[in-house]
Amino acid sequence: MPSWTHLIAFALVALGMVLTPGPNMLYLISRSISQGRRAGLVSLAGVALGFVSYMLCAAFGITALVLAVPFAYDALRFGGALYLLYLAWQAVRPGGHSPFQVRELPMDRPRKLFAMGLLTNLLNPKIAVLYLSLLPQFIDPGHGSVLAQSLVLGLTQIGISLSVNAAIVCLAGSIARLLARHPAWISVQRWMMGTVLSVLALRVATQARR
Repeated sequence: MPSWTHLIAFALVALGMVLTPGPNMLYLISRSISQGRRAGLVSLAGVALGFVSYMLCAAFGITALVLAVPFAYDALRFGGALYLLYLAWQAVRPGGHSPFQVRELPMDRPRKLFAMGLLTNLLNPKIAVLYLSLLPQFIDPGHGSVLAQSLVLGLTQIGISLSVNAAIVCLAGSIARLLARHPAWISVQRWMMGTVLSVLALRVATQARR
């Protein structure tokens, strides 16, 4: 089991990542607004399968990495920090927009909704970086099985992501209407997220190598 300190820290990173606009959020919000909550939740089920696939691949891959190249953690650490800074810039850059400013999508059947949710997640670079660059930093071989720690952290990320995304799916229409009436909140949301991601990037970059 990972230590409680690492588990809580990783949970905060996972929360910051899921709240950052990306392919998953954009697709789920667009689908929910265009076709309703049920379509959004079916799409989210596909996203969930993508998370499980990444978790299993990363867990076994990270185990092999720890045993073979322990010093690779430094490269992963700085790579993860740089990506977080990139996400922070995307949130606050001039010309950026809120994910709730979305386009209409055609009506699709549940099977296609599920498949599109899965594909969107599998092709999402943010999730790949989360599992390959960020997750390894919260694993300490001194706390037992690397594989078990990877699975616990992965399940934590999946639980947080699914909970947040389910809430977003259910509230997408209401949030979109609220932001349309109060456009200033769009800028507030973007700058708050940029600040959170910058702090997380600093934390990742300055974490001592184990």
